[in-house]
Amino acid sequence: MNQFNLAGQPYITLDNLLKIEGICESGGRAKQVIASGAVSVDGSVETRKRCKIIAGQLVSLGDETIQVSE
Repeated sequence: MNQFNLAGQPYITLDNLLKIEGICESGGRAKQVIASGAVSVDGSVETRKRCKIIAGQLVSLGDETIQVSE
């Protein structure tokens, strides 16, 4: 499981999180993957590309999981 720290920011968008963590090679690819229904947030499929991810949420894509913290 990967850890992502918001570093004082209130949130990060889902597409940016996948890009920054290196799970998707670009923002465009991240948007495609999200739209396909392959990404889940806290166990529920999420298809909103700009969904705001806050501290305490768990993002999953295949075998990759990201825990978001403050």
